[in-house]
This record gives sequence, C-alpha cells and structure tokens, in this order.
Amino acid sequence: MNHRQRVQTALSHRQPDKVPYHIDFTEKILPKMIDYYGGQQFLASLGNNLTLLGTEPANAWQEVRPNIWRDQFGVEWDRTMDKDIGVVCNRLITPQNLDTFVFPDPYEPSRYESLKQALVHPQRDEQFIVVNYGFSLFERAWTLTGEEDLLAAMVLDKTYAHRLLDRILEFNLELISNVCAYDIDAMMFGDDWGYQRGVVMGANRWQEYIKPRVKQMYGLVKSAGKRVFIHSCGKVDELFPDLIEIGLDVFNPFQPEVMDVYEMKKEYGKDLSFFGGISTQRLLPYGMVQEVKDEVKRLLEVVGKDGGYIAAPAHSIPGDAKPENVAAVIEVLQSQ
Repeated sequence: MNHRQRVQTALSHRQPDKVPYHIDFTEKILPKMIDYYGGQQFLASLGNNLTLLGTEPANAWQEVRPNIWRDQFGVEWDRTMDKDIGVVCNRLITPQNLDTFVFPDPYEPSRYESLKQALVHPQRDEQFIVVNYGFSLFERAWTLTGEEDLLAAMVLDKTYAHRLLDRILEFNLELISNVCAYDIDAMMFGDDWGYQRGVVMGANRWQEYIKPRVKQMYGLVKSAGKRVFIHSCGKVDELFPDLIEIGLDVFNPFQPEVMDVYEMKKEYGKDLSFFGGISTQRLLPYGMVQEVKDEVKRLLEVVGKDGGYIAAPAHSIPGDAKPENVAAVIEVLQSQ
C-alpha cells in the first residue's frame, strides 16, 4: 500500500498493511535530533503517511519587534520563550468594534498556492493530503478578544460571544469552501477546548457555543467528500459522542495523560479514528528506550487493530524529549 491507500484503509476502519503514522518536531527538539542522527538525512526517510498543508497567505507572519510576531489577523505573539507558537500580547476586538473589525481575505490567492503545487505533484495519487487550519474557532476568538474576556462573555454577555463566534464562522465557511474545491483528502481543524482535567468552558457551554458552529464547518467539508480531523488538546473525551454525531472522522492528539487511549478505542473505535497516543509529557522525556519501544508496539497492536488509528506522538515532539526515545519511536514505526 502507498501512503494514501494506507490512511484511507485505516480511516475506513479496516486493517491496513501497516499502521499509518506521522511525526512532527518542535523547533527545540529538531536541532537535537539532527545532532543525534549526524545530519538532516533522517527527515527525508522519515516516512510520514500524511502530507500536511496550510491555509495562511504569503507573509502571514511578520516579526514586528524582536521576538514579537504578528499573524494575519493582527494578533501579536511573543515568541521569546516558545519559538513555535508564543503568547498573545495584544487585544484587537471588543464589543464596541466587533462589527467593524476587518477580517483577512479568505480569497487571497496565495493561501491556496501550496494546494495547487501539491495536486500537480507526480506522486499526488500516493499522498493523503490534509489541509491544516489552526486556531479555527474558540482559539481564534480568544486570541482576538482575550481568553478571560471570552469565557466571561459566555456567561455575562452572550450576545457578544455569539456574534464574535459567528463572525469567525463566516470567515471559516468561505475558507473551507475554497479549500474543499481542491482535490484534497481531509481538513484538520485546530481548536483546543480542553485542559488536563476537562473542557475549558464546560461541556454545556461547548454545546451552546461551539457545537452548532463546528457542525456547519464539518458539514461543509463532508458535503465535499472530504474527511474531518480535529486537533484539541486536553481531556475532552466527554465530547466524543457529540463530535461523532456531527461528523468527525479523526480525533487528535489523543493524549494518554488525560484519557485511557485503550478504553477510548474500545468505546468509540467503531465510529471514530484516533491520531496520536504516544506520550510526550511522560514517556518521551522520562521513559527508557525499551519502555518507549514496548509502548509504541502495544499501541500499534491494540489501538491499531482493525484500523481507526494513525500512530503519532500526542503533540509535536517537545524540546525536553530524549533524542534516543524519539529515535526509538521512529525505529518501531518504520519497522512494521
């Protein structure tokens, strides 16, 4: 099987020849891995089964001050400590300017240039192409208005909270429609709803504010014949029945620190596929090499049984992971 066939088989809940996998690295761990392998050659032979593309326009990120980066919405991120994402350090939307705030142009042609190039690639038919759209709804809302203010508005100023999310939804639906006009395989939405102990805004408010809007987003993707992935960190398994109901195909990152990945497979594996499962909080930083190998093999054998699984670290591999443990993950995944 090629990459595309392997992923399609797994997401159809059938057993592929090998469990598909995908590995990403943060900026902090990548130099360590290059040093560990003695060069960058390991990246070319990594063997990831997913081809991930973005939706941001050209020059979407600009360094406006040292370590301060501005995104396409105008949000400024302090990357002094975290070089991959950063911390929001400005606030753009209030109840007073919500209706006049100018959103980016979802029709900007440069957004779709990587899609055009990927679709004419000689090996297009062997690639499972996922278009990744991060900070897609709740996260985009709090980056624009502040997380505390957004959560307070969900209780004290519902009109404002609903209108802000609706404005983001309007932008999203145009973007999704444009993306899905291309011959891609899936869209992955990034929207962290959880923390280590549960859903940030609570399940009831998630159902009030988030569910009806992501239902529209997922529905648009599904109507175009594509699959839907969601990346949501944290303990959000109580939302799985709702997510299955509105058409989710694949849940990521599948954190073993906050949910029993084996029990989740048993309970939801007939209706939902999982992407992740390899611990980045405990196993990769603190485990021993053999322990890492044993756990990855168990995930492949148990969670990967009968499809429904894309093996991966539970997040882009962080800087505190041991290089020898990361190499052990790669070795097991490649040796299937």
